[in-house]
Amino acid sequence: MNSNQILTAKAMLLLMNTLIAAAAVVGSANPALAAAADFGPSNPFYAPSTLAFQAPPFDRIKDEDFQPAIEAGMAQQQSEIRTIAHNPEAPTFDNTFVAMEKSGQLLRRVVAAFSGVTGANTNPTLQKIKAIEAPKLAAHEDFIYLDTKLFARVAAIYKQRAILKLDPESLRLVEYCYDKFVHSGANLSEPDKTELKKLNEETASLSNTFTNKLLAATKEGAYVTTDKAALAGLSPARIAAAAQAAQSRKVEGFVLPLQNTTQQPDLVSLTERATRQAIFEHSWNRTERGDDNDTRDTVARLAQLRAQKAKLLGFPNFAAWKLEDQMAKTPEAALQFMDAIVPAATAKAAREAKDIQGAIDAQQGGFQPQPWDWDFYAEQVRKARYDLDESQIKPYFELDNVLQNGVFYAANQLYGLTFKERHDLPVYHPDVRVFEVFDANGKHLALFYCDYFKRDNKNGGAWMSSFVGQSRLLGTSPVVYNVANLPKPVEGEPALISFDDVTTMFHEFGHALHGMFSDAEYPLLSGTATARDFVEFPSQFNEHWASYPAIFSHYAKHYKTGAPMPEEMAARLRNAATFNKGYSMTELLAAAELDMQWHSLPPGAQPQNPSEFEKQALEKTHLNVRYVPPRYRSTYFSHIWGGGYSAGYYAYLWTQMLDDDAYQWFVDHGGLTRANGDRLRQMVLSRGNTQDLAKMYEAWRGAPPNTKAMLKYRGLEETTPAK
Repeated sequence: MNSNQILTAKAMLLLMNTLIAAAAVVGSANPALAAAADFGPSNPFYAPSTLAFQAPPFDRIKDEDFQPAIEAGMAQQQSEIRTIAHNPEAPTFDNTFVAMEKSGQLLRRVVAAFSGVTGANTNPTLQKIKAIEAPKLAAHEDFIYLDTKLFARVAAIYKQRAILKLDPESLRLVEYCYDKFVHSGANLSEPDKTELKKLNEETASLSNTFTNKLLAATKEGAYVTTDKAALAGLSPARIAAAAQAAQSRKVEGFVLPLQNTTQQPDLVSLTERATRQAIFEHSWNRTERGDDNDTRDTVARLAQLRAQKAKLLGFPNFAAWKLEDQMAKTPEAALQFMDAIVPAATAKAAREAKDIQGAIDAQQGGFQPQPWDWDFYAEQVRKARYDLDESQIKPYFELDNVLQNGVFYAANQLYGLTFKERHDLPVYHPDVRVFEVFDANGKHLALFYCDYFKRDNKNGGAWMSSFVGQSRLLGTSPVVYNVANLPKPVEGEPALISFDDVTTMFHEFGHALHGMFSDAEYPLLSGTATARDFVEFPSQFNEHWASYPAIFSHYAKHYKTGAPMPEEMAARLRNAATFNKGYSMTELLAAAELDMQWHSLPPGAQPQNPSEFEKQALEKTHLNVRYVPPRYRSTYFSHIWGGGYSAGYYAYLWTQMLDDDAYQWFVDHGGLTRANGDRLRQMVLSRGNTQDLAKMYEAWRGAPPNTKAMLKYRGLEETTPAK
């Protein structure tokens, strides 16, 4: 045990004595203190993990370990913050900023593991703990950022920053941290701070409620049938998986679980229109069924609370407050950016709709395309135009091969990374795999966990996060993970995925690389801790390598024979890259505009009826396209109500501009080379938030970004609005 660990142990012993004494006075009336009093050396979070990279000891972690560790972690950090705030010595960079960065290490490691497990492998016990702790964690953050004495020290250093001779990263920490305090309400009066704390706690509770309701609604919304004929068009393997899903739920017949998006993957194959419509309606109405999982009131109240918070902080609406520290800066800038794309996207979608109507008419369908028809007939149009059949493509995309010979191989070619699977590290679910990542010089760089298969107790979508963040100050190296919701095959069958799923794997690994490459001193500026409208840039940029010929040919191989995808098929797949982009861009724009409209509500607005609000918002933004529903409906839009993307979903579009612009730089400078990859790593991917993000990008690119490459790669270059 080193000296820092000895000091930590002594501090923890003192802390535990305090908590135990408090619990003895309060007794069982305060379960939080009682839980904290239960925290001791037997708890797996008590000291830093002794595993490689301080990876979480999941084999030792039990559900009941989380709450006492969270409570003790908050108490420990609050004690540390009080010591900093009440330090009788004059404020210095070290005794204020560095001390703050070193605080909260227990809380950081338990919350990282707790967030990972509750997102990907939750249960009623964990959900109950999260419901209790969510408002407390919000209050804990307010305890730090609304502390008057602490802010006075921060402000004193901030005012002296020009004469302190700080290195660039330390100066960035001072400026970023000061802005974060102000943005969080540090300049408010004490009565307003009290009101803000109440708003933040209620918001945190409701956000957690929304997440729980959505998880249950998505599970309950699954399509269940005993009629195998209703599944006509699905592959035998997919039908077998549906039967297995029914068995696991102890129901008869077949179960097709819902994904988090409006559209569902099986709609591309199902030949029975009634089945397609039923599945779509299950998805569309999952959270508006008038049952315990209905989220309409929750959504309406969250929007109201956020508008009230904005007013308290001196902003006209929540979006204006939220975007103050983002690259776009203002909602007007984000809306102007999106509004400029709408005509081209909807025009292309209208042309695509004509092609789909042609396919329907050729089969004497006698109907106009509805949302549940789009994917089915779009696939037929794609097959006819490009001679592509999804059932013939998927055998070339076996999940493990895509991971090892695609995702990992691209990282090797660009950055020199190598990967070795480890079976000695514990995981939170048997589906999780762990890889140690080595740098080009053979040094240990990071651990990478991946959890790709769908489960009923896993939140929808795909994401990246960290169990351990990188920091030179704390001596920690990255432990990052990717989670997805890909269909799990029945035992003995290969996991064959679509090219869209392949792209998702590359996307999330782009986030992982951003975390792995971090080379920052301070935790607050490390890894992916950047603005929302920048953090999606590395991930979307990494998508480009999925179709890059030298990478594609290395992994697109038949799972049975190992034969590479025939070049003429691969060429057709590449030629189809912009197919259906009008639709996909329009559904993304609709969701992003919905998000911005919700968070542009003025303070004092009455609770909104989500369905009516959504209808009016889409009409206002010219995105009320009958056959293109929003990618997420308001009532199951987890990014903005349960995640961190409130007033920030536009970031996916904003960063498409960045990632396409960046890829064009690669194309202009020799494409996929180690030199190009290392330059991007050194100047962008390793820097986290240690520099102004716009200046960082421009320094690497040599010019500010523009939409020229985005319009080109999205197939919107020469489109005009439909009449």
